[in-house]
Amino acid sequence: MDSIEKKLLHEIADLDRLPVGAYNIRLNGKPAARNNSANITIVSKTDEPGIDIYIQPNTVNESVHIPVILSTNGLKDNVYNDFHIGEGCDVTIVAGCGIHNCGSVDSQHDGIHTFYIEKNSKVHYIEKHFGEGSGQGKRLMNPTTIVHLGEGATMEMETTQIAGIDDTLRVVEADLADGASLNVNERIMTTGVQHAESKFKADLKGKDSSCNIVSHAVAKEKSNQHFISMLNGRNECKGHTECDSIIMDDAVVIASPQLAAYSTDAALIHEAAIGKIAGEQLIKLMTLGLTEKEAEEQVISGFLR
Repeated sequence: MDSIEKKLLHEIADLDRLPVGAYNIRLNGKPAARNNSANITIVSKTDEPGIDIYIQPNTVNESVHIPVILSTNGLKDNVYNDFHIGEGCDVTIVAGCGIHNCGSVDSQHDGIHTFYIEKNSKVHYIEKHFGEGSGQGKRLMNPTTIVHLGEGATMEMETTQIAGIDDTLRVVEADLADGASLNVNERIMTTGVQHAESKFKADLKGKDSSCNIVSHAVAKEKSNQHFISMLNGRNECKGHTECDSIIMDDAVVIASPQLAAYSTDAALIHEAAIGKIAGEQLIKLMTLGLTEKEAEEQVISGFLR
């Protein structure tokens, strides 16, 4: 990989070199590097672009990295990655995509990730998106995450997009069995005329299942964002969705949280807040010697942490 591709790898996966353990690196639409571990096997699909990741039952304290890098102008990349996590696992999965586009034609990555998480397994899923480049071509990214949580299974999902993506549609759909739990923490920032839309849908089918979706978003300049969430309580369950946004300049933010209860034992809550940075926050930081711009950056950094 050249210096640009190494930088993208660092931005989306905090890596300056190949990771330890299982990994699959996709570069400009093709496999670039792969490694299996004793308990994690990665296999290329034969009927469509993408991979199958198989994690054996009772695999603990292991990780798998599957970053995607686009550095060729005008490339349209579409992949289907399926994760098969056996019973009793406790693993970390790091994904994400970095796009460098200095040309005049749009570059785009669409990734469809489907998780089959078996009984009593825990998955920590980290997904980062990053874009850069001075060309007129856009950087487009449309990630879809589909999660099937078995009995007692847990997924902790962290998604981050804070720079350089011109247009994105993020879709997360999940169904939860008895005692299953899904926690999502989204952090997103848009600038310029960027557009970002997040759609979350969770079906709490199982008894004592739970779901918590939290989005922290910042919209600057003339960008626009739309947050949509839908929680379906179909059993004795608990669900919470929250959208907390900072709006600046001439940006637009729309929050559309929705709840649907199909059981008298479903307990569902939604919260949404949109507003500018409080003046007293800026004044307090400026009294410490920061300029107004530096104070804004400090507030935003803490908000998106």
